[in-house]
Amino acid sequence: MYSSIADILEQSEKSKKEFWEVVMEADMESRDTSREASRQKMKQMLDVMKDADQSYEGDRKSASGLSGGDGKLLEEYNRTGKNLCGAFLGKVMERAVKMGESNACMKRIVAAPTAGSCGVIPAVLLSYEEYCKPSEDDLINALYVAAGLGKVIGENASISGAFGGCQAEIGTASAMAAGALAYLQGGDNAAIANAAALALKNMLGLACDPVGGLVEVPCVKRNSHGAVNAAASAQLALAGVKSAISPDDVIDSMRRIGSEMPASLRETGTGGLAASESAKQLCGCIHQS
Repeated sequence: MYSSIADILEQSEKSKKEFWEVVMEADMESRDTSREASRQKMKQMLDVMKDADQSYEGDRKSASGLSGGDGKLLEEYNRTGKNLCGAFLGKVMERAVKMGESNACMKRIVAAPTAGSCGVIPAVLLSYEEYCKPSEDDLINALYVAAGLGKVIGENASISGAFGGCQAEIGTASAMAAGALAYLQGGDNAAIANAAALALKNMLGLACDPVGGLVEVPCVKRNSHGAVNAAASAQLALAGVKSAISPDDVIDSMRRIGSEMPASLRETGTGGLAASESAKQLCGCIHQS
């Protein structure tokens, strides 16, 4: 078992096993299950992500009317070839928003690690699959990498917006996706750890300020930014850029920052963007509809 990123790295070095193998074997031990059963469960997660991606409905709106259709707009814009981010990142942005909208429309998604951050990991991994054609086993291994990172963050900080702000949701998802992408691109354990640390550092202090208390505005679009941040962080790490702050210290910093945040910035919908005049107008429209 492990309780920190350093633990995973140490166990990997001692056992001569990859990052994902350490995480997988810990899952097998904690759930008293076989390798086959563990991997089948992770495959199920991957399959649900793919199904949610493929079943997106661009004309569907959430019950509040605040979400829906933006993923379709991004898809149409990407088709023009004008997206300066390029084909891969353009698709990442599109998929992240689509998944967030599907969540708001009460469709089936994978909480990765939460429903509010459900678009980040699928956007990165499914776009990588489309462009780079990895094997299914590689994608499953990448999900173990993501899961290991998420478990450590959840245990040592939080994945709850109500406890730690949106840094705990989108931030955690971005770190998980960054590490997974670094693995898929052939990065070693150091690259995985640095990618996660770089991604999480960029999200520290992010408020959780949902308008009307709904996981829609600004949550859906934050999935897109979290996914792009993950891709950028993985590229930095793969280039050899190291986080000056260790991954575990970044996680501890997130915990401390979350504890110091006022309640108004932790999912109550009473501060930040949720307290703006625009938000009040949107809430008025919701109540009238």
